[in-house]
Amino acid sequence: MVIENRILVTACSVVLFTYLNSCASIPKGAGGVKNFEIDRYLGTWYEIARFDFSFEKDLDNVSAQYSLNEDGHVMVFNSGYNYKKGKWEKAIGLAKIRGNKDIAELKVSFFGPIYSGYNVIALDENYRYAMVAGKNLKYLWILSRTKHIPDEIKTSFLNSAQRIGYDTSKLIWLKHDSTDNPFLKEE
Repeated sequence: MVIENRILVTACSVVLFTYLNSCASIPKGAGGVKNFEIDRYLGTWYEIARFDFSFEKDLDNVSAQYSLNEDGHVMVFNSGYNYKKGKWEKAIGLAKIRGNKDIAELKVSFFGPIYSGYNVIALDENYRYAMVAGKNLKYLWILSRTKHIPDEIKTSFLNSAQRIGYDTSKLIWLKHDSTDNPFLKEE
């Protein structure tokens, strides 16, 4: 009976841990873009700016490629050049819509059952420029379909991020000076 109880407690703990880590959220004051069309969002994006964190430390020339898998979930293929190690790196993940498919609030995982927020909080009508919020104010990305972003879009995104509560002075602006990314399927 004691062993059965331990197994039950362990199983419940694993389920609770997985559930809590699978719940992805969005910063207070932010909202996912409405009337979102995932098919238009697919393809290649270049990371223009981001907050620094361990998973992308020392990377520039970062790109993300999104495609749908057979289940209708988004396959994520990120790559970038680690300028300290002198080599290209990649990460493969899976993103899922968290609720309403017409609202750009997703969760993404690069580590099995552990998901985190991926929320498109700003997007131009032609799907060329996007601002993505993570689960809290520690994660923010500015993306573009090209390796540059117009000043008016940059200013608009920065103002929006500041209104939400982001300290945009902490953004790292990436270089895109390489054309030899072995993982990038340029369109």
